[in-house]
Amino acid sequence: MSAQDTSVDHGFMQLALVQAQAAAQAGEVPVGAVVVHQGQVIASGHNSPVSSCDPSAHAEMNVLRAAALALGNYRLDECTLYVTLEPCVMCSGAVLHARLKRVVYGANEPKTGAAGSVLNVFEHPQLNHHTQITRGVLAAECAALLQIFFEQRRHEANAQRVPLREDALRLSESAMAAMQSLGLPPQWSRYTQELPVLNGLRLHWLDNRDEARPSSQDVHVFLHGPQSWSAAYLDALTSNTPSVAIDLPGFGLSDKPKKQSVHSMVWHAQVLAEFMVSLHATALSVHAPASMRPVLTQLQHVLNLPLEVHLDVQEVHMPSALHIAPYPDRGHEAGPRALRALLAAPPPLRR
Repeated sequence: MSAQDTSVDHGFMQLALVQAQAAAQAGEVPVGAVVVHQGQVIASGHNSPVSSCDPSAHAEMNVLRAAALALGNYRLDECTLYVTLEPCVMCSGAVLHARLKRVVYGANEPKTGAAGSVLNVFEHPQLNHHTQITRGVLAAECAALLQIFFEQRRHEANAQRVPLREDALRLSESAMAAMQSLGLPPQWSRYTQELPVLNGLRLHWLDNRDEARPSSQDVHVFLHGPQSWSAAYLDALTSNTPSVAIDLPGFGLSDKPKKQSVHSMVWHAQVLAEFMVSLHATALSVHAPASMRPVLTQLQHVLNLPLEVHLDVQEVHMPSALHIAPYPDRGHEAGPRALRALLAAPPPLRR
């Protein structure tokens, strides 16, 4: 292969990598693909089995369907498929049926690869009369995306296994998965049990910050009201502004103490203070509905950091299914009940 051909393959594989990154952002395994016809991209796509509830919705299958529609013919014999991961048996079969001219892939798939890793359907002349295979184009970049994705998945799985206090409730893994299907981006979820004030409870927040950015930056903190939780700010977190949306203990995906008596204005303010310190921000802006003024007033008494407060925030209306998802029964609703009562008659400030 000439240097020019290699450069062309690298360029199209970069486009497939962009699609793989989009898959990761959507909570799908990061595999992306493009189909090229006469030097032009005619279809692009990525994995979507989870979001589409379709076991066949691999990146390759999605782009082959789109390419066939673009050309008005299921025969794609003058086309090249670029995909970031070695195709499986299903996708390889579709490639052969479409009679693609070439398949160019990035990373090997040692568990299910059907282009040489586990088996090679393309080496059988009875099946393959046409398609040529090029392996390992930008393999390191393609493999790195997968490695990062699965490391995060393992981290999330480990977070699910952290000890749960006997006096608290935690949502099940199936409930978490259901919320993702309702539009909660899994890549934004973060957890900690390390804040001293939590005393073993697990705190959840949504975080749009790029881990590659330095930690010292201006951060906007979105705080829900007594009737809501962090998902109310999903739209706000889609901006490029470094932002987080916290679930107070008893709310959203944070652990939920069973007793309402655990909740107090001082406790929630201390949780917010320790959480904000942990963000290592150079400046903090907190956004909350006006109903949370008493909590933020208490926060300003315990937080030794400059804080800009905005109390005119309107929480975005969530679909009812997502709004109630963290509260499957009355036991999970102790936090909202307690905070509503506290805000109706807030206690005096601690001096």
